[in-house]
Amino acid sequence: MEQYEPDTLSAAQLAAIRRSMTNGRGALTRRSLLRASGVGALTVGGLAGLSACGIPAAKKENGAGPSNADHSDREKQINFSNWTQYMDISDDKKHHPTLDEFTRRTGIQVKYTEDINDNVEFFGKIKPQLAAGQDTGRDLVVLTDWLAARLIRLGWAQQLDPAHLPHAYANLAPQFRMPDWDPGRAYSYPWTGIPTVIAYNAKATGGKKVDSVTQLLDDPSLKGRVGFLSEMRDTIGMTLLDLGKDPAKFTDADFDAAIGRLQKGVDTKQIRRFTGNDYTGDLVKGDLAACIAWGGDVTQLRSDNPDIKYAIPAAGYMTSSDNLLVPAKARHQSNAEKLIDYYYELPVAAKLAAFINYQCPVDGVRDELAKIDPALAQNELILPDRAMTAKSHAFRSLSEAEETAYEQKFSKLIGS
Repeated sequence: MEQYEPDTLSAAQLAAIRRSMTNGRGALTRRSLLRASGVGALTVGGLAGLSACGIPAAKKENGAGPSNADHSDREKQINFSNWTQYMDISDDKKHHPTLDEFTRRTGIQVKYTEDINDNVEFFGKIKPQLAAGQDTGRDLVVLTDWLAARLIRLGWAQQLDPAHLPHAYANLAPQFRMPDWDPGRAYSYPWTGIPTVIAYNAKATGGKKVDSVTQLLDDPSLKGRVGFLSEMRDTIGMTLLDLGKDPAKFTDADFDAAIGRLQKGVDTKQIRRFTGNDYTGDLVKGDLAACIAWGGDVTQLRSDNPDIKYAIPAAGYMTSSDNLLVPAKARHQSNAEKLIDYYYELPVAAKLAAFINYQCPVDGVRDELAKIDPALAQNELILPDRAMTAKSHAFRSLSEAEETAYEQKFSKLIGS
């Protein structure tokens, strides 16, 4: 008899998803709002996909993902689904140079589709086939941590063959090697990292540097001009760090302490509001003097406005990632693995990083990136140095019960 894993989302989880898709990071393409043209939308079908009564977990043998027939030898092709504006593109918008070079080198044709606008909506597209044990028509997808973890947990991702990933194995940056949802990267490799830092408008602060959550919450000169993110993991994670707690190991009591710390900021009106990606406009105008921000946005804002600064708190900062996975029953797994490995070659990784401006997960790429743009090679939001990397933290995986309880408390805090 088929085994089903309950996967019904609570009201609090659904509210958090709506919030994310409306104006949070889920509403962004994975490049800056300033460059992106597409905006994700939470559809009824997407919500239904996540809130189904039960999800059939794939059968596993010896801990491996579901077996499949790989047609890579006979079919020299890959179907690759990604976020919009998350790949290098030619000036005439007709070609992706790195993909074209991969095809020239290997003879493998890549059908590249920008059909991921948000995680929830995309999961709604592929869930029926995955649940039925069918091919999704995609050999490679890019998913954010929490959804990548869910596919792996359900047995809906193929275990990767290390023999096909020599560059990926050797060049993966240490900070991305051991996520708690895929230790050792048996099923996934990062496409890019997403750092969460503090940004401030130096003109609005009178030249004062803002470099800690404590300062955001306690500095009277910032009162009413402080922003935190409406994404729970980013805001709570940064606050936990400021309290001296590890976001990878925190307890219920630690979470409640972070909520209480933020609630005081709400009650005293130190915090102006909790925002999604719309903090960018407020920060530029000075309506927000300082806020929690995403690194990709900060890089783009700084290129247009020298008053926009950022700081890495001494307590540390949060990092998440978008990840490459091969869905269960994909027809061309070994071809997909060759493409994953290709993007971990240093010159190729540098070309991608120079275009998308998010944190590069490939170690040792600095010299190659400097050949393209010396300034980007020195940008620690793209290539953090060893000292910055040591301050990076990931939010631990949550059980269904934890996620429901935490989202309820967070939703009450931010008034959503």
